[in-house]
Amino acid sequence: MDATDVTAMLPGLLADAGLTNTPARRPIRVWARSGVERLAFPDGASVVFKYAEAPFDREDHALKTAAAAGLPVPAVHAAHRSGHLLGMLMEDLGEPLREADDLDGATAAVQIHRITAAPGLPHLGEAELAALPREITRRLARYGASNEAQAAATDLCRAADTRTKDAELPPFGLVHSEFHPTSLHVGVTGLRVLDVARAFTGPGLLDLASWHGTTTTPDTDRTRGFLTTYVEAGGPAETLADRGGLDATAWALGWHRVWVAEWFTQQMDLGWAEGADHSWMSVITRHVLEAAQLLDV
Repeated sequence: MDATDVTAMLPGLLADAGLTNTPARRPIRVWARSGVERLAFPDGASVVFKYAEAPFDREDHALKTAAAAGLPVPAVHAAHRSGHLLGMLMEDLGEPLREADDLDGATAAVQIHRITAAPGLPHLGEAELAALPREITRRLARYGASNEAQAAATDLCRAADTRTKDAELPPFGLVHSEFHPTSLHVGVTGLRVLDVARAFTGPGLLDLASWHGTTTTPDTDRTRGFLTTYVEAGGPAETLADRGGLDATAWALGWHRVWVAEWFTQQMDLGWAEGADHSWMSVITRHVLEAAQLLDV
């Protein structure tokens, strides 16, 4: 991502938002593919400047879709797309009062998954979910993954049609896709949902499985408790139903790890792993092996 291209977007965004062209830029979080800055104006006003390259360059659409459906998200004041680069000026929510807890996560997830109409966003139903292991298997062979990883991916392929059964049981609707405590802002205006760049329509259980992260060994008891909290917060009772011949917890954790592994193999195709192929492959292998165990293949 070229910093010059990012800066070049600002004048047009500021003009569209009716703001003066003299803000001070203060980075909040910047990485190779996207960035978030606070723009502070002499009169004390401020907005958030967020920019991202493909495939994160459709967040303005996801935010507007979510807002139109009543989900509490930051307002988008202006958005420009230049090639594969998106720039947005958004409402500044200020510093959070505290980190989101499990009840906040469950409450927000109920609101997210109630949105069943999300035109223009990707769809991940039973057929699309079953296709993910095939994509993983093809890419693992291309990048010379270990025999263990390729065997586990092949096992996932063989079982995919069975294990995806009932994937479209409720909750099935808008999926945040990067749903963690940092995806929520608890501030003076209440709870807001952030970072919906990769939102899609699909099984809400994938969000519930991601809440506690995937960098540690799957904790089925903790996830089961979170699913229960979600139902108690207003989520559909079917959340706890078996699907694909498995209990909801194993199904959610297993398919979320398949989804993560497929996303990491996509990143390898995009060239993002250049110079760090071993690290990327280690993450992919761990997720594939955990998925095979959780999905009992």
